[in-house]
Amino acid sequence: MLITVHADAYADAMDDEFNRRFPWFVDHWTGMDGFSCVVAHDDDRPVGFAYGAPLADGREWWRDHMAPTPGASSTYAVSELMVRPRWRKTGTAARLHDELLGGRPEHLAVLLVDTEHPKVQALYERWGYRKVGDRQPFADSPVYAVMVRSLSAA
Repeated sequence: MLITVHADAYADAMDDEFNRRFPWFVDHWTGMDGFSCVVAHDDDRPVGFAYGAPLADGREWWRDHMAPTPGASSTYAVSELMVRPRWRKTGTAARLHDELLGGRPEHLAVLLVDTEHPKVQALYERWGYRKVGDRQPFADSPVYAVMVRSLSAA
């Protein structure tokens, strides 16, 4: 189901080898301790999802982009937030995001946003994230803005 939604959401970019590796990323993230995922449906059709997992202590890669780093820094990494084109600009992304992070025990949330999508970055800024640096995690991946926000429940 995640792969099907991704194929629709990225239909115009599936010629990019990095985007075609999405099934590998799904396998990687679903195997992480604490993985969680929320899915939005319109009747029985999945229209979007968000998933991620807590980062293991000492594996908070975002620390490379902040000095000084916050003292309390248990971190939940939001790996994907994706909505099919027909359901974009309906509030679905915000609801998925809020549901994914609601009640999380971690102190911080971190995510990556393609620097070529400033409107998406601005959306995350409205949701309380701040950019702390840039990162290219794979040789063939885009350059991403590293964005961090506090989770008030922690």
